[in-house]
Amino acid sequence: MSDDAKPLDPEQAAALARIRRFMMIASVTTFVAIAIVFGIIGYKVYNSGDTAPPPAVEASLPPGAKVLSTAIGDRRLVLTVEIAGAVELRSFDLETLRPIARQRLETRP
Repeated sequence: MSDDAKPLDPEQAAALARIRRFMMIASVTTFVAIAIVFGIIGYKVYNSGDTAPPPAVEASLPPGAKVLSTAIGDRRLVLTVEIAGAVELRSFDLETLRPIARQRLETRP
């Protein structure tokens, strides 16, 4: 008889059973971890398109107005506008583009 055909003694059989059990636990743990990662990725991809685009809004300026500069800060948009030779600062809410304030700048002689 060859060495492979010999029956295992009880200690060897117990050690082999313990190794198989540890391998099964490691395999199941790895499978569960990979399934969780794929589940999270799928959840993020599936729910990424739920946000609706902001509604289209327009801020209107008078005809002939020339925008000289813009600035964004503190959730506001500030335009420096030249209207009929006078310079104005116009502030708008950044999310809704509703007018907040208007300040006319004048030069004094």
